[in-house]
Amino acid sequence: MAFWKFTALRLGLVAVFFAISIWLGLGIVPSALAAAVIAWCVTYLFARNMRDEAARTVQRRFTQERAPKRNRGELDDAAAEDGMVADRPGVETDADRRRDA
Repeated sequence: MAFWKFTALRLGLVAVFFAISIWLGLGIVPSALAAAVIAWCVTYLFARNMRDEAARTVQRRFTQERAPKRNRGELDDAAAEDGMVADRPGVETDADRRRDA
């Protein structure tokens, strides 16, 4: 939620500064560039806590412990190994670790 709040704040500031720049007669492209830079500066200087919380939210989203992604070949190999272990009680396999040859 913090990410979306920070994004809404920054986009709102871009819109406000863009409207002010257009009103001042800078033109569309210079107004867009100025609005983006000024909004970035304002949020960088005055919204540190919100920015840091948004960064933590994104970091948690992408670094959570998850099961490894496997393709069809790896799933088939794991199923074959599981079948082999079930048929022969002294054989051990380690299907959880990926080995690159």
